[in-house]
Amino acid sequence: MHEKCGVVGIALQDRDAARPLYYSLYALQHRGQESAGIVTHDGFQQHSHVEMGLVGDVFDPDDLASLNGSNGIGHVRYPTAGSVDSCCAQPFSVSFKSGSLGLSHNGNLVNADEIRDELANFGHAFTSDGDTEVIAHDLARNLLEADLVRAVKRTMSRIHGSYALTISHDDTVMGVRDPEGNRPLCIGKLDDGYVLTSESAAIDTLDGELIRDVKPGELVVLHDDGTGFDSYQLVEQENTAHCFFEHVYFARPDSTIDDNLVYEVRRELGRKLWDESGVDSDVVLPVPDSGRAFASGYAEAAQESGADIEFAEGLMKNRYVGRTFIMPTQDERERAVRLKLNPIKSTIEGKTVTIIDDSIVRGTTSTQLIELLKDAGAEEVHVRIGAPAIISPCYMGIDMATRDELIAADRSIEEIRDKIQADSLSYLSVEAIAQSLDKGQDELCLGCVTGEYPYDIEGEETDRDVDRPVIGDQTMEADD
Repeated sequence: MHEKCGVVGIALQDRDAARPLYYSLYALQHRGQESAGIVTHDGFQQHSHVEMGLVGDVFDPDDLASLNGSNGIGHVRYPTAGSVDSCCAQPFSVSFKSGSLGLSHNGNLVNADEIRDELANFGHAFTSDGDTEVIAHDLARNLLEADLVRAVKRTMSRIHGSYALTISHDDTVMGVRDPEGNRPLCIGKLDDGYVLTSESAAIDTLDGELIRDVKPGELVVLHDDGTGFDSYQLVEQENTAHCFFEHVYFARPDSTIDDNLVYEVRRELGRKLWDESGVDSDVVLPVPDSGRAFASGYAEAAQESGADIEFAEGLMKNRYVGRTFIMPTQDERERAVRLKLNPIKSTIEGKTVTIIDDSIVRGTTSTQLIELLKDAGAEEVHVRIGAPAIISPCYMGIDMATRDELIAADRSIEEIRDKIQADSLSYLSVEAIAQSLDKGQDELCLGCVTGEYPYDIEGEETDRDVDRPVIGDQTMEADD
């Protein structure tokens, strides 16, 4: 099970943080649609409001007014690690001898059960089955014995998996990124403070300035008075494991992640898609919304090569239907495709069509799209995908499906083409992904498209030497 979420943390000089946190969560709504929450601290006590639902439904003016304090964290959740109920909604907050703690988590631990069992034996009582509470309890325990920086370092030495965290310890706000940098986290400057967030689009929403990405293995502590921040490089890794799928699908195109503007990466992926597998057709159509930048780059590269291919919007999206990718049941996903997209017949009828999408997961959506286009009069429908074929599940943050559900897990490209009834089908290569991100393949997490992972996951192959923490070892070598 996995989790995909958005996190934010803010420290301001002389105004409440609740409303900027609220605006930030709106900017991150695409990263989670099941629950939303904010925790603030006014210098004396912690305030929390966390509920199931969209950001606009969870908070009203009275809720925001009750969240006093110029420092706080926020979270939007798409739950697949832990139950789909309020007990796993975040930020998770707890009070203990060393103060109050709030924690927002984007990512997924692969050794959460081991740590939970150990802590339970020490007398810790858990209220949820999510891995975020495991991190919170482990950090709280370490804060009883060490200062803030050492406590975070100890917890980082024990947890194994992907994580971007925003944490509040009383009125101190901090951000932590896992040593492989799998999940995104960045720092921004506001007129009167600083912000940590999953995507730079949230900083833009606050009229702020992106400073930089949080480095893999780095702890960033915002000054309580909003005047600056301190940085601590707690863990150094030889190789990173940035999630390429953030750029392919999940992140907003106007966000900059690991020094790359997502929109330009997707356009470059589209250009490489034409170079690798361009097909002559009358019109190129994006599957909205994430396919749009791919299709733009693909059409531009095609036209530069002399091909007479038109870029057109041939599928109109119903903005009031959520992502089919993150709907919880297959029946809902299938029904939502018809609700979500409607073809423009004048663009399609009597023409050969190439549709550009970011991925094929189960294949149901692609099959229905091709059926829609052929019903609208398309003579041929060619499919081009701006990512490699997904052959394995993601354990690090995106709920893709089990192997049994993944259409590419045990099928050749030709078998997939036949199943979705396309006239042709091609995927982008792994090499093109790495080139477009200007990174080596050993700097990326490619587990879902190679079957080899950058973490020690039971029953799976690794693509590098991995040291999984030994839980129960109390030597606390992380303090060295």
